[in-house]
Amino acid sequence: MKKELFLGNEAVARGFWEAGCRFVSSYPGTPSTEITEYAAEYAEMDCEWAPNEKVALEAAYGAAVAGARSFCGMKHVGLNVAADPLFTASYTGINAGLVVAVADDPGMHSSQNEQDSRHYARASKTLMLEPADSAECRDFAAAAFALSEAFDTPVLLRMSTRVSHSRSLTETGSRAEIPLRPYEKNPGKYVMMPAMAQKRHVLVEERILRQRAWAETCAFNRAEYHDKSIGVICAGINYQYAREALGERASYLKLGCVYPLPERLIRDFCAACGAVYVAEDLDDCIEQHCKSLGLEVHGKDVFPRVGEFSQSILRRAILGEELPAGALDLAVPARPPVLCPGCPHRGLFYVLKKRKIFVSGDIGCYTLGALAPLESMDTCVCMGASISGLHGHNKADPENAARSVAVIGDSTFMHSGVTGLINIAYNRSNSVVIILDNSITGMTGHQQNPTTGITLKGDPTAAVSLEKVCEAVGIRRVFVVDPYDLSATEEALTQALAAAEPAVIISRRPCALLKYVKPKPSLRVDPEKCTGCRACMRIGCPAISMKNKYAAVDPTQCVGCGVCVQLCRFGAVT
Repeated sequence: MKKELFLGNEAVARGFWEAGCRFVSSYPGTPSTEITEYAAEYAEMDCEWAPNEKVALEAAYGAAVAGARSFCGMKHVGLNVAADPLFTASYTGINAGLVVAVADDPGMHSSQNEQDSRHYARASKTLMLEPADSAECRDFAAAAFALSEAFDTPVLLRMSTRVSHSRSLTETGSRAEIPLRPYEKNPGKYVMMPAMAQKRHVLVEERILRQRAWAETCAFNRAEYHDKSIGVICAGINYQYAREALGERASYLKLGCVYPLPERLIRDFCAACGAVYVAEDLDDCIEQHCKSLGLEVHGKDVFPRVGEFSQSILRRAILGEELPAGALDLAVPARPPVLCPGCPHRGLFYVLKKRKIFVSGDIGCYTLGALAPLESMDTCVCMGASISGLHGHNKADPENAARSVAVIGDSTFMHSGVTGLINIAYNRSNSVVIILDNSITGMTGHQQNPTTGITLKGDPTAAVSLEKVCEAVGIRRVFVVDPYDLSATEEALTQALAAAEPAVIISRRPCALLKYVKPKPSLRVDPEKCTGCRACMRIGCPAISMKNKYAAVDPTQCVGCGVCVQLCRFGAVT
């Protein structure tokens, strides 16, 4: 074996490969995306992007039943989408190992909520592991398959932003060639009709008891004793934070299996220590387990319930001290996110703001259209909600339907927007849906999707035609526009809103950051013509600024999209 410096997500992929994983199906979602991207680099694993997390988990489950060790990855909100198959797969069990990685995002660095996925482990009665560094990512990922087969269950691998995106030394080994397990027909195990499911539920409860006994002695849970006046129970990245903040001034119970939680191990640790603190960000899952055992511990009485923890938070809460000056926590200037120079969404949002349109928004980099100066989004809930939400909005207030639209990206439309559009056509709401087709899954780092005609492995494949899908579900009025052309975009919007029937506008222009998209020459401002009216600033392009009361274009950022040219009444931008 040798040691390499691995990203947490990279180490997970390595662990899967070493454990003989054969099939991977996921949907990209930060901070989980790189697991599947790194997995795709191994020829022995058949890796793919699915249209959404539900489809991905169902595909991985099917492969596991067929006898292949399989993996499915997603971010925390993606587990909401995949919850349906997860809960029932816990009843049926598996044939070959099935591992589901879910990456939580404390602090909401790239997410719309701080959901704690440990609740899903308990609710679905599914074993959950949580690594604390890249070495454990590799070890836990590999071990998860053996545990899945030993307990006949899917296994959840809980990641977090800091573990997924940090690097540490990781030992690597060779691949174990695991033969395909033979499938044996067994309707009582795999067909969850009520009579079969009732019997399987009994087995699930028995399985939890066996897993709880295993959790007492498994190598993933361990006590580290130093100064016993303070004890800290923790898991994942908070173990690293606690060790850095407290050093040997405390003892630690590091939990690598966070569901089911051990009982005797925790009791023994609490008995050996003085004041015991449960350091877990987000919800108080471990704390409530401790209190259910009758143990006195500090948790959310001293730690925050929102946001992610840090070394300074732990040291302040436990020791009442600040970190030494210059250590660990640094004040970093805020850098608000912004649409990139040349982003195709900018022109569309400018037109929507100009027309004072109600915009039912969705999840993607285009969600940044809600920020100043574009300020062109009224709601954003979850993947696909823009279309369904617009339908409800227009059913409730039909008089304002002519001033309301939904916006959704091409990948998000494939994920969960199609059913919402079917609902609009079937239940006849006078709604206008705008599909922002930038030819890629942009927000998570340029992953392919069913509309691009390229697979995760880079092979050519069938490409979904957005126009034909819209027509097939019953939309008769479909417009295609280039959002760089403001007048054409506004004209299509006018016609779509004026029609007394559902309509779709496809705003089509590839993402400006795609490798095959070549920028045009940078624009410039003629100081003799510029009046300083700031009209060009209304689109919020990072390449445009005001200097000495006049507009200026940064040639290192400008891609020559020409949207600002159409805003200047004086011909100053050329």
